Amino acid sequence: MARGHLKRLVTNRENYITTLERLFEYSTAAFPRNKLSAYVDGTQAYTYAEFKEICLDLSHRMTRFGISSGDRVAILSQNMPNWTVAMFSCVPFGLVTVPILPDSSASEVTNIITHSECKVAFVSKRMLPKLSPEVIDRLTLVFDIETFQMIKKDDKAFTCTGRVSNPQPDDLASIIYTSGTSGNAKGVMLSHRNFCANIVAAAHAQKCSSKDRWLSILPMSHTYEMAFSLLYPLYVGGCVYYIQKPPTPTILISAMKQIRPTIMCSVPLIMEKIYKSSIVPTVKKSRVLSWLKEKTPWLFYRLVGKRLKMTFGGKLKFFGIGGSKVDPEVEAFLKRCRFPYAIGYGLTETAPLITNACVGKTKVESIGVPAYGVQVRLDDVDPATGEGEIVVKGDNVMLGYYRDPERTRAVLSDDGWFHTSDLAKVDQKGRYYIKGRKGNMIVGSSGENIYPEEIEQVINSWGEVDDSLVMQRDGKLVALVKFHDNALNWDQSSEDEFFKKLNDMKMSLMEYTNKRVSKQSKVNDIEVMKEPFEKTATSKIRRFKYKNAIGDDVKAQEVKKSHEKDKPEEGGK
Repeated sequence: MARGHLKRLVTNRENYITTLERLFEYSTAAFPRNKLSAYVDGTQAYTYAEFKEICLDLSHRMTRFGISSGDRVAILSQNMPNWTVAMFSCVPFGLVTVPILPDSSASEVTNIITHSECKVAFVSKRMLPKLSPEVIDRLTLVFDIETFQMIKKDDKAFTCTGRVSNPQPDDLASIIYTSGTSGNAKGVMLSHRNFCANIVAAAHAQKCSSKDRWLSILPMSHTYEMAFSLLYPLYVGGCVYYIQKPPTPTILISAMKQIRPTIMCSVPLIMEKIYKSSIVPTVKKSRVLSWLKEKTPWLFYRLVGKRLKMTFGGKLKFFGIGGSKVDPEVEAFLKRCRFPYAIGYGLTETAPLITNACVGKTKVESIGVPAYGVQVRLDDVDPATGEGEIVVKGDNVMLGYYRDPERTRAVLSDDGWFHTSDLAKVDQKGRYYIKGRKGNMIVGSSGENIYPEEIEQVINSWGEVDDSLVMQRDGKLVALVKFHDNALNWDQSSEDEFFKKLNDMKMSLMEYTNKRVSKQSKVNDIEVMKEPFEKTATSKIRRFKYKNAIGDDVKAQEVKKSHEKDKPEEGGK
């Protein structure tokens, strides 16, 4: 790419980059010597020039086995620099990637690869057992994503007849399968235009440059991380770092001190855990901090905020939070500390950004205003409450669901408006506030709308609670609750002592909750779960899994009663 042409592109890249092929060519030409990615320890590192070279080589190797534009390529791996290499050995050349979440079960992997008709798979050693022999047998090529060596190749396919082409903006780039929280996985078809629209929206929300450092901690196969911690860094020539082990608090803090990231994308759970398990106990134990909070709050928040920023490496300028609603107490704390957090809302179907509240422009409980280039409105607004369904139109809206025209027609209107099924309100300044999901909404005995998410938020703010799920059973509201692991000892010898403590905790939690919710949203019963809830990649509970669930404490009580019933009476035979 000529120097003069490249200089013109830098000033006009927003209009030029309409496909991921153009993003690939631009970034590797504009930033060849910049570091693109690496593990925190410095291994598996690439410059942009090295990245281009290996992507071209892998693309050539696939075409020799007859792999051509339009063919599907699965990526099944934990986060690593080579994940980006795998993706860009495909999309610039017209191949379609099928990213698979690393926590998918073996049967889910089989279904996704079969339904999408993949011919190639990039898989890590850790994920390889999820590929059944039958799936491997059907694939033409299987690459070890850590070394790019071929684990399997179909020698009969070695015809050297594969053909690639420059994709157009509306060509399919990826099929991303999502079951969300309601089951029935759908293959979301995202085009090159969809991804590029999100890159531009990200640039308008938060300006970044080649000097910025990302720390990637969310699954790269999720559109949230893919758009803002994979594609956007390429757009500006930034560098992304990855952690080789699961991001436990100890490992994460160590990585942040070493990398000193400027940009991170996260889900509410991470910050909520830091707040509940570290900040709150520290303040309670410190007489000085407790006194400052009460007598001189401005100084308290300045000191705690500074310490929190140093925990993240001291250079953080953008901490994006998305995927689900943030606990208002935690968000209010971040705002008062002047922590550089931002809120984003979106769905896989919108690649993903719909609304955003940028750093310094957040309002507690709001998901912000429409992102750049996105039209948002509320449909079927209830005149009494002002609540309606969020519907969206823009270059970010998906092509449809793969091989599923009925479900596509159910959410996409003929004129391109996508129905999210999320219910919200909007204020006079155009800021949106999520109330809940249409499918989750409960209609009370008097016809009022009850949003379980709002009740769950109150329950989760209680000190001993990890997570909760509210449902309606026999006309009453029941909350399934998972307490902290150290809150209850399920294996203690004295059953009576266990159930007494359990009932005391449940009554205290119910009293706490019902004082803070509306009359129609009061919880009638609490049931306790022993194991954590099964969740999506963005830490939302898979509600469909618990549609008819009852708490483990109820099951335990039933077993206890059964044992007592079977005991012979005193003096009996």
